[in-house]
Amino acid sequence: MLWRDTNRFHKRLEVLIAKDGKDVEIQSVVAEVPDILLKCVNRDEAALAVAQKVFKSLYDNTSNSGSVMWFLATLVAIRDVCKLVVKELTNWVIYSDDEKKFNSEIIFALIRSDLLDVREYNVQLAKLIDGGRNKIATEFAMSLVQTLITQDSASISELQDVVDVLSKISRRSGSPELMQQVNEIARNNANNAPGFAFGKDKKVLPNRANKEENSVNDATVADSVAFQDQVAHLFSEWCQICDHPNASDAAYSRYVMQLQHIGLLKGDEFTERFFRILTELAVAHSVVSEQINAPGGLSQQSSHISYFPIDSYSKLVSVVIKNCSVEIGPNKGSLLPKILSVTIRVIQKDAEEKKASFNPRPYFRLFINWLNDLSTSELHHDGANFQVLAAFANAFHVLQPSRIPSMSFAWLELVSHRTFMARLLTGNSQKGWPFFQRLLIDLFKFMEPYLRTADLLEPVHLMYKGTMRVLLVLLHDFPEFLCDYHFSFCDVIPSSCIQMRNVILSAFPRNMRLPDPSTPNLKIDLLAEISLPPRIMSDVDGALKLKHMKVDVDEYLKRPEGSSFLNDLKQKLLLPQNEANVAGTRYNVPLMNSLVLYIGIQAVQQLQANKANASASAQQINHNTMDIFQIETATEFFRYLVTNLDTEGRYLFLNAIANQLRYPNSHTHYFSFIILYLFAEAAQEHIQEQVTRVLLERLIVNRPHPWGLLITFIELIKNPRYNFWNRAFTHCAPEIKQLFESVAKSCGGGAGKAVDDGSDGGH
Repeated sequence: MLWRDTNRFHKRLEVLIAKDGKDVEIQSVVAEVPDILLKCVNRDEAALAVAQKVFKSLYDNTSNSGSVMWFLATLVAIRDVCKLVVKELTNWVIYSDDEKKFNSEIIFALIRSDLLDVREYNVQLAKLIDGGRNKIATEFAMSLVQTLITQDSASISELQDVVDVLSKISRRSGSPELMQQVNEIARNNANNAPGFAFGKDKKVLPNRANKEENSVNDATVADSVAFQDQVAHLFSEWCQICDHPNASDAAYSRYVMQLQHIGLLKGDEFTERFFRILTELAVAHSVVSEQINAPGGLSQQSSHISYFPIDSYSKLVSVVIKNCSVEIGPNKGSLLPKILSVTIRVIQKDAEEKKASFNPRPYFRLFINWLNDLSTSELHHDGANFQVLAAFANAFHVLQPSRIPSMSFAWLELVSHRTFMARLLTGNSQKGWPFFQRLLIDLFKFMEPYLRTADLLEPVHLMYKGTMRVLLVLLHDFPEFLCDYHFSFCDVIPSSCIQMRNVILSAFPRNMRLPDPSTPNLKIDLLAEISLPPRIMSDVDGALKLKHMKVDVDEYLKRPEGSSFLNDLKQKLLLPQNEANVAGTRYNVPLMNSLVLYIGIQAVQQLQANKANASASAQQINHNTMDIFQIETATEFFRYLVTNLDTEGRYLFLNAIANQLRYPNSHTHYFSFIILYLFAEAAQEHIQEQVTRVLLERLIVNRPHPWGLLITFIELIKNPRYNFWNRAFTHCAPEIKQLFESVAKSCGGGAGKAVDDGSDGGH
């Protein structure tokens, strides 16, 4: 990411927040941060550049609590990718002007979000107090300590130098009484402060009359231990309600009113703490460990799942969300994302701490229950239902397998579950499609390093099979989705995963009937669909823009004479050595794919414009169809690359072309001509052999096979123009000859038979 890209991301975020965009839209942008930064060559530099802009925006919007929340969330997302951010944020705070340095609300928020190095900040703040001589710093420190005592007492222990300085000041004669109280409480670390006003041993009844006794007051919730005890008690009571044989909606509603009454559902930090502790309790009670005797007399620890606590907790969340739309007021739209965000943090912490022993089953159950309860059409109109599904899509994106590998199987089952995938892809004017496309990209990126080799480990093989099943469901139920996003999927699927790629490229719109490719004398150019461009929802020129090449490409297409574009292109397609080592190839595959399709699209548009503007006399000239394409600047581009690239680069380049051989459309038509043209005009037979390999390897795997691929291969082996069967590589060995004949027969092309009927098969 360069400076221009950091500015673009920051502006997009600021515009959404300034316009009071929907929470799910802002959350989606924030969720992109790690992916954007991970693509950068200099990740830390890019992360700090974005963080600095967000830090400034944070202080520019201190009066808007909603804006502050989202800018903090963005900084947290950056911190998860770049740990240096915490150190830099601490320095920015320490060395900023007094107005920023002593903004207690922002500083407290940064501490609570783990965005400040509190120990370093402690040392610097103690120096700033200067024994009480710096009145502003002293008053600020008092305010901060007070706030931490009441809302985040665990952090007090890390501000020991500040507390010591304030204690010395308080011992001086004439010190304010408030300062003495603050330091006395801080010294005791709030051990004696009350939690909720009601006792642990008493049940919290829904009809309690005294509101003052039960309210969660910022000044009375002192330490996390007391708060956890109270939440545990509340959870126990809820489980009893759920377990009661006569449990009713009325009982559930009364309990939710109880939570509202004591201030736990305001959507503030107490709400987050409440649901975090509930999540941890539910999971802890669900995963029951036991010792079992293994063969050989060894003792092993096993665990089984008791789903009642998880089911009870998921029920509570569902009831809360359904019943609290009015009372939450301005925060009503953000309660579900808040709960999901809390759940994500619990999962991340659990996975990090337990490593290989992490058990994803309780979390899987939790998400499935929520999806069943919250995303049904009976409960929401289409718009609200989409907001719910989008919130889950954002959560699953954060939990992608690359970040939590131990949850990968549960993750795959979640994103492909009927309660999520089908609903996200149905209705809402296809607004859910980009969300699911992003999740599939997450899946392919995770699997890509493991799929480069044919020798798959058992877990990877199982993951691959699961992925193929998901793709086959999409091919059957949502083929247009695969059609529209084929380009971005091909960017991240390894070239070795031929069948997986074929499934995606075989998709065609449900309202289209494909002509049989083996039909004798099939005239492709007479098909009604062949002149229509396909809908492509992927960012075709994104890689070109990222490498700042789009302007050069456009300039070359307009004025190729004297251009150095082609001469410089080979080097630009190569990756830096460090990136090549990670990618497993020396070439920038997304850039190659982007270049091929973008130039092809421009060529198709120019051809159609030429055809529309051609004079009647020009139309009467009997041009060979191949000649029409030769006059295009784009043709020289394709010829140059296939001739000048090395074997690896040429293979990837030809694959980029073959990726466009799909259902009948103008792109399939054009790229079929291009690949046949490259075969016919190649001066060296090794180029023709490599063209054949790219087509053949896509045909020898199990079905389905893309229609455009079949059409192109049949044309290659049947049309005498290409002299295919007389090429040395088709009969260099008996088994090779047999392979070609077998594939030709299965395609309906007729092995070894070149048919000259005076036509070119529509090409």
